[in-house]
Formats: sequence, C-alpha cells, structure tokens
Amino acid sequence: MEKIRPKYYITTAIAYTSGKPHIGNTYEIVLADSIARFKRQQGYDVFFQTGTDEHGQKIELKAEEAGITPKEFVDNVSTEIKRIWDLMNTSYDKFIRTTDADHEAQVQKIFKKLYDQGDIYKGYYEGLYCTPCESFFTESQLVDGKCPDCGRPVTPAKEEAYFFKMSKYAPRLIDYINTHPEFIQPVSRKNEMMNNFLLPGLQDLCVSRTSFKWGIPVDFDPKHVVYVWLDALTNYITGIGYDCDGDNKDLFNKMWPADLHLIGKDIIRFHTIYWPIFLMSLDLPLPKQVFGHPWLLQGDGKMSKSKGNVIYADELVDFFGVDAVRYFVLHEMPFDNDGVITWELMVERMNSELANTLGNLVNRTISMSNKYFGGVVENKGVTEPVDDDLKNFILSVPAKVDAKMEKLRVADAITEVFTIFKRCNKYIDETMPWALAKDESKQDRLATVLYNLVEGICMGTTLLESFMPETTKRILSQLNASERTLEDLKTFGLYPSGNKVTDKPEILFARMDIKEVMEKVNELHPPKEEPKEEKPEEKVVDIEAKPEITFDDFAKLQFQVGEVIACEAVKKSKKLLCSQVKIGSQVRQIVSGIKAYYTPEEMVGKKVMVVTNLKPAKLAGILSEGMILCAEDADGNVCVVSPEKNMPAGSEIC
Repeated sequence: MEKIRPKYYITTAIAYTSGKPHIGNTYEIVLADSIARFKRQQGYDVFFQTGTDEHGQKIELKAEEAGITPKEFVDNVSTEIKRIWDLMNTSYDKFIRTTDADHEAQVQKIFKKLYDQGDIYKGYYEGLYCTPCESFFTESQLVDGKCPDCGRPVTPAKEEAYFFKMSKYAPRLIDYINTHPEFIQPVSRKNEMMNNFLLPGLQDLCVSRTSFKWGIPVDFDPKHVVYVWLDALTNYITGIGYDCDGDNKDLFNKMWPADLHLIGKDIIRFHTIYWPIFLMSLDLPLPKQVFGHPWLLQGDGKMSKSKGNVIYADELVDFFGVDAVRYFVLHEMPFDNDGVITWELMVERMNSELANTLGNLVNRTISMSNKYFGGVVENKGVTEPVDDDLKNFILSVPAKVDAKMEKLRVADAITEVFTIFKRCNKYIDETMPWALAKDESKQDRLATVLYNLVEGICMGTTLLESFMPETTKRILSQLNASERTLEDLKTFGLYPSGNKVTDKPEILFARMDIKEVMEKVNELHPPKEEPKEEKPEEKVVDIEAKPEITFDDFAKLQFQVGEVIACEAVKKSKKLLCSQVKIGSQVRQIVSGIKAYYTPEEMVGKKVMVVTNLKPAKLAGILSEGMILCAEDADGNVCVVSPEKNMPAGSEIC
C-alpha cells in the first residue's frame, strides 16, 4: 500500500503585468521554488502555484500608450514573465492568469456572494489615489505628500464604489494573529500590521471602480469592475478549483488551506489583513503562514529604469548560467533585511564559492581518481581518525539544513550545504593525496581517501538539489552516482565501491575576470547621466571653535566603520537607542541619543562611523562601548555619519 504523503501548498504573489520583471522580482519565484523542491525531497505532495495579475487602470493606460488592446498587452507581458520563470528552472505546478475565464467567473460569483450576505455595500469613495499601486490613501497616510508604498504622486479622486466591511472582521483577525504567532513572518512584519493598521482601526475597503474598464465586471452592476485586491488575491483559491457554489474540485479540497504564501514585504498588508478577512467572509480556513520577504536591491539603491540600473535575470544567466544566478539570489538575501546585488558581487561569488569551493573540489576529486586509479573509486577501508571527523561532520549537516528550511532561512540553509564542500576541501589538505600517491604502501589509504571525498560530494550534492538542480545533475553524472533521498543522508558510504567516474570532467563554474565582465555590461547598458538639477545654495552652519589641538592629540582617537546588526529603544528614555554594532569580528553595544531621529528598524543595516577607543560608560544604566558619530544642523536635526561607499565593518577611518 502506497504511503499517503502530507500535502504542501505554496504560492508566490502573482506578478503584475506592467512590464518585464527584474532580478528583484525574479528572486521570489526562485525562493519559492527552492522551498517547493526541498519539501518534495522531504516526501511532501507539493502543489506550487504562481502566475500573473493582469487587470487595473495602470494596464489600461500602458496598453493605450502602446497602441494595443489591454488583453494584447497582458498576453505579451505574461508570456515574457512565464519565459523568465521557466528560464530560472522553477518547478511550478500551475501558472494562473487573472484573465483566465474560470478565474473571472469565480471572482464574479464571490463578489455577488459577499454582497448578498451584506459584507459588501455601495457608497462613494473620495480620497487620494495612487495609480501604480491602485490604492486610495488618506492625507495622514501619505509620506511627504506622496504614496506611502511607492513614493509616487497621488491625485484626488471621487467615484461611486462598492465597499467591503473590514471592521466587521477586524476583532476576529486580531485574535487569530495573537493566537497563531507563526501566521505572519518575520515577526517584524506582524508587529507592523498590528500596530499600524489593525489596532488603530480598519477602514472599509473599496472593492470596485468605475473610472476604468479593464477589469472583471460586477455582473449585477456592469459599470463597476472588481477592484484589484478582491480579484488578485482570490487566485490562491480559484487556481486550485474553489467554487463559490460549493462544487469545489478535489485539488482544492486536498490543498486548501495554503501552507505558505510567499510575497514581497511591500504587499504584506494585503495578504495579512485583506486576504484573511475575505476568507473569513467566505467561511474558509486561513492560510497557515504568510512570509513577507525583503527586497533585492541594486548596489546603489532600488532598481529603476530611469536610473538605468535595472538588472534582468536573463542577462545574468547569459553571463553566469542559471544555477549561478539561483545561488546568488538565494545566498545573498538575509531573512528580514534587504539584500544587495551588483555585477561585481556576482563575479566575486562566482569565483570564490562556485568556481573554487565547489567546482574545483569536484574537478580535483575526479582528476585524482583518474590519475591514480583509472577513474575507479573503491573503499579499501584503510581509515584514520581524520576520516571519522569528516564523516561525523557531513552526517550532522542535513539536520541543520532541515532546521533552517523549516524557518524559511534559505540563505542560511545554503550556507550549511556549502560547509560540506568546504570540509571536503579541508580533508584534501589534511590527507594530502598527492603525497600518499608517492608511497606504494599507501595505495589503499589513497583509495579510501578518494572514496570518502566522492561520497562526501554526493551527500552535499543531494542537499544542493533544491537550490541548484542542474548543478546537482551535472555533478552526479560526472561521478556516475544515483540520486539519493534525504533519508539516505543518515548513512555515510552508499556510493557503490568500484564505480568509475567520468574520464573527462567538465568545468562546472569558470572563473571570471571582473574587468571583462564590466566592459560587456557597459556595452549592454551604457551608464545614464541623470539630468543635473540646479541646486539652491546650501545653508551652512557656523559653530564656536574649540581650542586648537595637535596631530598627536587627534591620533589618540580611533575611528572605524561599524554595521548596526540590532537596535532597540532604551526603556523609560525619550532620547536613547541601544545598538549592537559589528566592528570587524567584534560586536559592541553603543548607546546613542538619536531616538528622536531614527527608529530602531531604520538603524538596522546602517554602516556608521564609530569612535572605538572611548572608555566604556553607562548611560541610563546601560553599558556603552563606543560612540556613533553624528552631524547636527543649526536647527538641532541629527543624522548619523556613514561612509560614502560600502566599506566592510571594521575598516579604519583615517
């Protein structure tokens, strides 16, 4: 009898069809794919859904500019998005489009059902509207008079609209979040939703529009189209066969509720407030978890076509290959802080981790097997204590990877996998096969060493499969090894003794020259000069001069670059923040009177200038081990001083 596998339903946000997705957009689908693949390795029956969000005023306007119909426009863009998802070797099971006929029919049914039960009512909306975000805002929600989500201008708007009674379900949602701490991850996102939106009180949500036509018509009031979030969010249930009339498909009955909605942090509000409330109204279970991942940023800030700093996945693949790009975007993204991508960093990772740590290890091992034993790999059982160290280390890693993946710390999981390859490289240095080869009496020991290396690589490669599937296949093929299960990784020594590796090892990852890469990049994307604005003459500040000092006086002070890795407000203090600052390999605790100018969240990730040789002192009873340098203007406004370029923590300021 076949064992019944536990189900796992994972989704990405559906990509908006306004244009070609950049590498930051692509990161999400690769992240979801790595989780889906790992769950399959664990024995889960996985359903992985992604797709495209295709309605709205922005699409209507872009289609008009292009001189084509909205449907033609979204067909073109959706095809391009799917092409890139396929290029990145993502193993989705369903690619849904919100223009699919079955989705549109269900959205109309859902709208009518919620209207009939009194959760949707007709009224008028007047407010400030952001077209790109397709969201209304109040004056108080704006940031510097602009959209709080995207920073673009908003325009006053008034129109007849249908509204959803959000407040009816808010207390129930608050209770659910409080009793299900795993529901919103990371915790920082949960706190943001509770404190900024739910606890102050929810406003009713506009769920239809009349000012544009490109959307799903409200069938009982055709001048209205269903507003984006009631349309887009429901894809998670319509895509697996939800039927508003109760005739659900088997897939829906099996898979819902979703185990994980993987989304960008910028749309966390819609997925953790609007979406759960819609589901409550439909009397459906809530998804088990929503993870709002951080952004992948260009080295000089958020990607922007106007800046000319947009990086696309297909261009990166042309330079580095699919798995190298997958490795980079997964490895470089912290759990809850934004990651950074640059061409230079890609080359660095390519040369160090991929070409050196992994590629060179595989190549060396195969080459030595061919050189010394004609490619035959045999376990002769001539062991030494160093072998046990290797085996025990490798056998300990799968549980560590499992623990990281369980918490969605994918970058940390990859780092754990690569510890196997690093340990194998160390094992080569410890055993020195080239020296053993010179001694006829050590041939069986040499054979055992090479067997252990091949076995170690096979085990590491099995764990690598979720993140770099093609590389896994290439390595196993060269080693003439079969695929293994995660269960197999509990045993060291499953590689068949007497197997023969390939006699022509291929280069997995070739080292690259940064100068050559950047020359090609500049040919593809000539740097854009931003139009220079005439700046008004800046204000200056004159301060009272302190007594003159000598260079020797100055030389007594030590200044270094520090990176703030954690920060919290000092209780019962109106002025103080307590930061944990990484300086070189040390972490120092520094208390600063900057609470009026920075939130703890804003400080985390900042590179700051620190006086590191001040005598420690207590401020508000808390030990402070240095001073963060700040600038203060004539009005008393304060900002921390940061290095112009991204310098490593610990760099001396001189």
